[in-house]
Amino acid sequence: MSSRAERLLSLLQILRRHRRPVSGQALSAELGISLRTLYRDIASLQAQGAAIDGAPGFGYVLQPGFLLPPLMFTQEEIEALVLGSRWVGERADARLAGAARQALAKITAVLPAELRQAADASTLMVGPAVNPPPPGPPSAGDAELATLRLAIRDEHKLAIRYRDAGGQASERRVWPIALGFFERVRVLVAWCEWRQALRHFRTDRIVAVQALAERYPRRRQQLLREWREAEGIAAP
Repeated sequence: MSSRAERLLSLLQILRRHRRPVSGQALSAELGISLRTLYRDIASLQAQGAAIDGAPGFGYVLQPGFLLPPLMFTQEEIEALVLGSRWVGERADARLAGAARQALAKITAVLPAELRQAADASTLMVGPAVNPPPPGPPSAGDAELATLRLAIRDEHKLAIRYRDAGGQASERRVWPIALGFFERVRVLVAWCEWRQALRHFRTDRIVAVQALAERYPRRRQQLLREWREAEGIAAP
């Protein structure tokens, strides 16, 4: 962990994922710390008001309602969260799908019993993807998609090798600003230095991608506004 504060937050997030007491050994192993350090961290969180019950030898559990107010979500909001999580689990890359499941688990763990039961019993389902992309040469996989998302967040340039619809490959330096998930394809929205314009790149046609340390010179939000205006898309 880069700081004790981050470690304490991670401990809270782990406890939120579990509805039953978790042993100190399991918690310390997941965090990569000693039992003595774990006990100190739990005592620190309890002193700051975290409702953590338990003791060495019995396990620890975070009481429902901590950090998230019990009435924060309506029934429809719970259904939206569950459906959205399931959609991402079916359509996104493995890392993002796992993050969606983790986020939903953290939320449902602190819901009051009746809302937690509604989330667990949700009948809103996401069907399998139809018409999967045809087989072809290697393209951006899960690791590359994670690289794209990180570059978007950090506003860093990317070097990509892109294959167009005709199979012609080209080297591009781009400023990534958004990633769109559609039924059959994923699309990277980026400013292309070669074209000197905003362009759309299908990720299944990105043959290779390299993250660059250089930040692009304009802010992502401004570029995103320009893209929305050009495409006639209303801001969310």
